[in-house]
Amino acid sequence: MGGRLPDFVIIGAMKCGTSALHEQLARRSGLFLSTPKEPNFFSDDDQYARGLDWYLSLFAAAREDQLCGESSTHYTKLPTHPRALGRMARHLVHPKLIYVMRDPLERIVSQYIHEWSQREVREDFETAVRRHERYVAYSSYARQLEPYLQRYGPEAVLTVFAERLEERPDEELARICAFLRDPSPEPPRWDAGRGRENVSSDRLRRSALRDALLALAPVRAVKDRIPRAWRERVKRLWQMRERPRLSDRLRAEIEPVLDADLRRLGGWLGLVLSCEGWSAAVQREAPGWLAQSARR
Repeated sequence: MGGRLPDFVIIGAMKCGTSALHEQLARRSGLFLSTPKEPNFFSDDDQYARGLDWYLSLFAAAREDQLCGESSTHYTKLPTHPRALGRMARHLVHPKLIYVMRDPLERIVSQYIHEWSQREVREDFETAVRRHERYVAYSSYARQLEPYLQRYGPEAVLTVFAERLEERPDEELARICAFLRDPSPEPPRWDAGRGRENVSSDRLRRSALRDALLALAPVRAVKDRIPRAWRERVKRLWQMRERPRLSDRLRAEIEPVLDADLRRLGGWLGLVLSCEGWSAAVQREAPGWLAQSARR
């Protein structure tokens, strides 16, 4: 079967704008991005079982002069997917890796909304965060990055702050394209008309009955004639009514864990990072690694 291995991978983090970045890169003439966006080949056992030929087929339509890439946030979801890096290392010798981060507390809230909409979690927000390690773990950026830095070296990993990507989209896209050595002849410009992708607050909670009804042609025909305002009112039946907020008590429990991780990350990047000071720190400058000895 034809196809090739990707030249670069967006490895995370979940709920940090990777879908929007994937879409913007897919618009570049010199780049070919996979469909689906998240094949999760190296992380998920059922996907890996499909075999390398299946993975190669995702890039079979790429031209020879294009760079290929995919975006699977499962690759930085320790401890949920511990095999991802080992499998990747067996197949990708010199990939370029992109890791997007955002305010770690806000990321946790967005993850909960996502899982609530998928019916992956039934507890209330604070109970879920206390009960399930993954919420804090996926926001522990140094923990997730360290294995990749040890395996591939910091020169193979570009860190991106989602807040800078939102405030300076053209500048950050240019930095990402330069890291990839994007051969596209057109200048890097973020297409603001594409809108945001996979926004948690817009998600509808999964409903088998609703989806089955909407699959019927007569229902779809009626739906399209209903005024937009009414449709939006009906959609609210499956949307979270109020975005969860971290109580002072929960913040006091999880911030020390996250701040310890952020101190390690900040030491690698030459920044002072913390939950409380995140926004101000990440807006000052684009992240870049310090001397290699500081990260070993």
